[in-house]
Amino acid sequence: MNYVIIGNSAAAVGTISGIREIDSTGKITVISDEKYHTYSRPLISYWLEGKVSDKNIYYRPADFYEKNGVETILGKKVMKIDTAKKCVVLDDGLSVPYDKLMVATGSKPFVPPMNGLEKTNYHTFMSYDSVKAIRSELREGMKVLIIGAGLIGLKAAEALSAYKTDITVVDMADRILPSILDERAGLKMQKHIESKGVKFILKTSAEEFSEHKAKLKNGEEVDFDMLIVAVGVRPNTELVADAGGKVERGIITDMTLKTSLDDIYAAGDCTVSYDASSDTEKILALLPNAYMQGEVAGRNMAGREFYYVNAIPMNAIGFFGLHIISAGSYDGEEYVTETENTYKKLVFRDNTLKGYILMGDVARAGIYTSMIKERIDLGDVDIEMLKDKPQMMMFGKERREEKLGGIIK
Repeated sequence: MNYVIIGNSAAAVGTISGIREIDSTGKITVISDEKYHTYSRPLISYWLEGKVSDKNIYYRPADFYEKNGVETILGKKVMKIDTAKKCVVLDDGLSVPYDKLMVATGSKPFVPPMNGLEKTNYHTFMSYDSVKAIRSELREGMKVLIIGAGLIGLKAAEALSAYKTDITVVDMADRILPSILDERAGLKMQKHIESKGVKFILKTSAEEFSEHKAKLKNGEEVDFDMLIVAVGVRPNTELVADAGGKVERGIITDMTLKTSLDDIYAAGDCTVSYDASSDTEKILALLPNAYMQGEVAGRNMAGREFYYVNAIPMNAIGFFGLHIISAGSYDGEEYVTETENTYKKLVFRDNTLKGYILMGDVARAGIYTSMIKERIDLGDVDIEMLKDKPQMMMFGKERREEKLGGIIK
């Protein structure tokens, strides 16, 4: 069997592992437009900050490809999937044949049209090359303007603060991290980050740029020496769409991760997943999700039948020492407690836990996540213990036996 994987991040690594569980001898070829060994994208901010070395940014050991019998074609871009000839065509004209194909193309930075942006030397913040370019230009005391107060923009701010830069973050949302935090949690995190010297200008956006100045729609002007655009990302779906595959917001797959095209699978940030917590289809741009999708797809590519179920949105991240874990949906009845340094929000619906936000004290988050994925009926749970400090004793005897493999005292 001849397996080809387009992409070289978490979904690709998961695919390799899934294939090798079933097929130890089939040929695997990984093609990536980046020239690097597989690296962890969440670590690029820590590399820029100086907390992670070149060696430690890699997602798998240096001998990963060799141990798994993988051939790599790095620094080459796939231009076309030829479904009739069952091959992919690279930017140098080379054709690579496949029996089974994985599309793990991830996402790209979204840069919205903004007047005068072309006059600036702006950066994005998504790849190893992007942070290397930023590092080459950084100077202590620089004025840095970041457009976007989401996960990417704030990790950029945290990394750049290590260089004693003057950082301003602009976002049109009414709060920071609007995709993962509610208003109260967002305000708490904002105050924490502001205490580290980062300035925020919210509820507005850039109207026009000149080379070193941004005029905002609220009338303010912000001078900058470096501009970073971190508004969001868009899935790389073009290869599948151009080949005639079904694409909506992302690539559409079934529960085996197969696309609408014969012998072609997709996984990771370029795909649409089923969110079990909200019962909706959405893009879950999360490293664990990408890896697990790839693993399931790899097994199916190698001839077995596996299904990817119970995916939920989840984030585990910290900013300037304050950590957050969140998961699931926030649509339902809320239970909220907070102190000066912590915030906890649990969301219930249909007699199950649907989502949560933990900030500061993130212990036992795994129990909450498991409850959401398994849709555990709250009738089997000590609710007061669940709200305070969840542990195995909050479950009924039958559920504890199931969790502990039948061993209980």
